[in-house]
Amino acid sequence: MSTEKTLILVKPDGVRRQLVGEVISRIEKKGYVVTALKMMQADRALLERHYAEHQGKPFFEPLVEFMMSGPIVAIVAEGNRVIEGFRSLAGVTDPTVAAPGTIRGDLARDQGTKVVQNIVHGSDSPESAAREIEIFFGK
Repeated sequence: MSTEKTLILVKPDGVRRQLVGEVISRIEKKGYVVTALKMMQADRALLERHYAEHQGKPFFEPLVEFMMSGPIVAIVAEGNRVIEGFRSLAGVTDPTVAAPGTIRGDLARDQGTKVVQNIVHGSDSPESAAREIEIFFGK
């Protein structure tokens, strides 16, 4: 059994709505371990690194603006298959069709904004997780 790490972000909408504890509770109830956690105000440079693969896309600027609109909570969680497990726990990106029982299905909805505000981000691969954890927590 190999333990993975993943980066989870509680986005500004989740922090504003005081859902940080709910998100952490769901991570821990699933059996994953929170090994690092910090609340921060992300700046443009950090977000441009994090979303580098989306630069030039129409949603890039609204996404960066949204992520700078308030504090975020960065979390490193560990566990067997945590990347896949958290993405399942989070639900699909579009909260309107996210399954009940998922974070997005239970807690998010379409706000009619330029970018989807869907409470959380989770790394999508071991390579992304390593890169993203370094961006938010250093080496």
